[in-house]
Amino acid sequence: MTDYGEEQRNELEAIESIYPDSFTVLSEEPTSFTITVTSDAGENEETVEVTLKFTYVEKYPDEPPLWEIISQENLEDSYTEDILMLLQQQAEENLGMVMIFTLVTAVQEKLNEIIDQIKSRREEEKQRKKRETEEAEKRVFQGTVVTIENFLSWKAKFEQEMVELKKKRQKEEEQTGKGKLTGKQLFERDHNLDTSDIQFLEDSGNSVEVDESLFQDMDDLDLDEDDPDFNPLDLGSDED
Repeated sequence: MTDYGEEQRNELEAIESIYPDSFTVLSEEPTSFTITVTSDAGENEETVEVTLKFTYVEKYPDEPPLWEIISQENLEDSYTEDILMLLQQQAEENLGMVMIFTLVTAVQEKLNEIIDQIKSRREEEKQRKKRETEEAEKRVFQGTVVTIENFLSWKAKFEQEMVELKKKRQKEEEQTGKGKLTGKQLFERDHNLDTSDIQFLEDSGNSVEVDESLFQDMDDLDLDEDDPDFNPLDLGSDED
């Protein structure tokens, strides 16, 4: 007949010697204790940790002990579910044998896997951000790839801008030239301009200064102004 109490006491002594700093007895009837399990140090000395509570049942180890996670550190809830499933699996595989050390060792290995996964996930995130930054910088240097669609869109926009610019210039020119008349319009509006030169001479008393030096060689010209056939243009042709 199996002495379950003896097996439980012997295992308890062994567990206490193996985990002296993380083992704590909570009660003796029924026997209940906690073991804190910590992963190896990961990136930046970061670790993940759980505290497991075990309680012996009367027929342990022929029946599995009770367990629960009473605390955790740096561990997501999804991972705690994985750990509980792992404990169930290991307990079923080790029925009939004391199994606390086996269960704790399995959890320890799982925590190390988790810390590696966290490290890999952070590295992937770092690489993703790096690629996004490089692609953004590359787009800045390369500019926009010209396609038929975006070229036609640009062309339509450009032509519309030119039409609006032309209208703006025409409006500015109309506003600038508003009220400014041409010479013909001035004469048509003010008939006094027809006699303005004559009026100017009369007002000045016919005292218009003439530079006689411009005409000093006129006496040397043989001009027959009384000749009805006289044409001043013929003078130039005679010299030829």
